[in-house]
Amino acid sequence: MLPGADMLVGAVDNHVHCCPHINARSIDVLTAVRQAADAGMAAIGLMDNFCNTSGYAALAMRELGGLGVEVFGGLIMEPPAGGVSAEAARIALGYGYGAARDGARFISLPTHHTRFIARAEGRSPAYVEACLGIPERGELPDPLPEILDLIAERDVVLNTGHVSGPEAVRVVEAARARGVTRILVPSTHYDAETVRAVTAAGAIAEFSFFFLSHATQVGLTHVDAEKHTVDAVTLPQLAQLIRAAGPEHTILSGDCGVFVLPPPVEGFREFLLLVQSAGFGPEEMRAMSAANAARLFRVGELAA
Repeated sequence: MLPGADMLVGAVDNHVHCCPHINARSIDVLTAVRQAADAGMAAIGLMDNFCNTSGYAALAMRELGGLGVEVFGGLIMEPPAGGVSAEAARIALGYGYGAARDGARFISLPTHHTRFIARAEGRSPAYVEACLGIPERGELPDPLPEILDLIAERDVVLNTGHVSGPEAVRVVEAARARGVTRILVPSTHYDAETVRAVTAAGAIAEFSFFFLSHATQVGLTHVDAEKHTVDAVTLPQLAQLIRAAGPEHTILSGDCGVFVLPPPVEGFREFLLLVQSAGFGPEEMRAMSAANAARLFRVGELAA
């Protein structure tokens, strides 16, 4: 047994890129499910910047549900997937075969078409203007209020996507005010103060292997022909952010599937070993790799 393989048993990786895809991927969804089952994992969540993954998840459950891995999907509201649209969110929430476990388990704000990311990538002023921005004060821009109401009604997860730290805090507070109770904030590039703010407001902080890995050195095409790198974080920096959130408010995820990284199960194993080596104990690791994500995404709660 490889070191860390025991930590995969019962684990949930909510951030797996493995679907049929426009860019090179290391693995397809059915193979990803089989490998997760071989490792004894409880669930995987499918993410894709180009489409709603709920249909892939429903198909995987119909074909491979007997392997014991729960597969769920959702919508990242990038333009190719329908953009920031209440109609796109409504469709994603109902997509599947009609089972209670079908449909989007998460609706995410854009991960690339945000003004925060567009400015970081040096995009043109017209491009930046067309991306999602969260105002410092006042109401959230339409159709976000309607989308938040849909998320609250269906009791699924709001993922705040790749917005700035202050924008994430505003979104979490606005979402909570509209009745959203399940909120995940990708927090790897925030400072400790922001991480404390989003978790104090009722969200869970997510930290992913991708940003700790060598993939940060490669210019990747995420949403169009341009290739961009992202800033890497060190293990000490990541450990500090996890402690700012607290393991009880933290989810670890792989964010693997891109061709330069190991397949998702192996990448997740390596990540868990790295985080464990930063001084986190068995109960903390179990919370961050399994229990928190299972609770947030209602793994095992929904009937077939």
